[in-house]
Amino acid sequence: MAPSQQAKSSKSARSLLTGLAVGACLLTGLPGAEAQAPAKRPPATPQAAPQVAPQAAPQAVPGFWDPRRRPERPDLSRLTVIRFLTETDYPPFNFTGADGNPAGFNVDFARALCEEIKVTCTVQMRRFETLVDALTSNRGDAIIASMAVSPQLRARVDFTDPYYRVPARFASRKDAVMPEIRPEYLEGKKVGVIAGSAHEAYLKAMFTDAELHAYPSDDAMRAALRRGEVDFIFGDAISLAFWINGTDSGDCCAFSGGPFVESRFFGEGIGIAVRKGNDVLRQALNWAMFRVWEKGRYTDLWLRYFSVSPF
Repeated sequence: MAPSQQAKSSKSARSLLTGLAVGACLLTGLPGAEAQAPAKRPPATPQAAPQVAPQAAPQAVPGFWDPRRRPERPDLSRLTVIRFLTETDYPPFNFTGADGNPAGFNVDFARALCEEIKVTCTVQMRRFETLVDALTSNRGDAIIASMAVSPQLRARVDFTDPYYRVPARFASRKDAVMPEIRPEYLEGKKVGVIAGSAHEAYLKAMFTDAELHAYPSDDAMRAALRRGEVDFIFGDAISLAFWINGTDSGDCCAFSGGPFVESRFFGEGIGIAVRKGNDVLRQALNWAMFRVWEKGRYTDLWLRYFSVSPF
């Protein structure tokens, strides 16, 4: 989440997120509708944890739009151009393409929204820490840079509906994969987590009978799982997805259970920022996002950039 843990999704994924193949199937519905529900306290009589042979989990494309809540088409006549601001180097979400132009998931998504609204779209790349100031000083109209919605940022800018989230998930060695994880399943199990993180706070609140092992970094936590020093690790599902599918994991591990999307711990999601009070643009982008998703273009875009789903 650099430059700020509250401002964007995990930067630890930066070196893991490029050059991967494509393949997944669609998950539709409300945010987290088919995700694992927030963990609850274990019942009085613990249940035995089911063990299954490791197998490839079905991949999924997240869907954050409810088809039952179709937004009305807003008045788009006042929009003639949208000047998007994005970050310089956060692949595969934002990076400079071979032709020197902005590229990445966020950039292509912004262009799809402009095509839906039928307005000219420009994309300017800037350092992440300068984006909000550039927006508020009218050097751009919208920020699409994997910026996590937070109360601090809401005080300065307005946000669209989320267009993706960064869920949390457990990972285990492939010979110990569980299709579902509940607090009672992890009683006495060793679980690695980053010290001081929201993931650690979640485990302390919900998985009270697990044996937590706190590590100073993602690399240290993942190495502990590879060596079998812990039974599970719990962290940012996007960076874990690319670690699992990358060479650094040594093909040791896989996800166990489904994603956790509790907003109190893991945030409200990733949205597009606009200037305070710019409801015309915010509503237009919300309408366009729904349309892009409804037509299947969001799915195509997600599969183009992500080979293994964090959901």
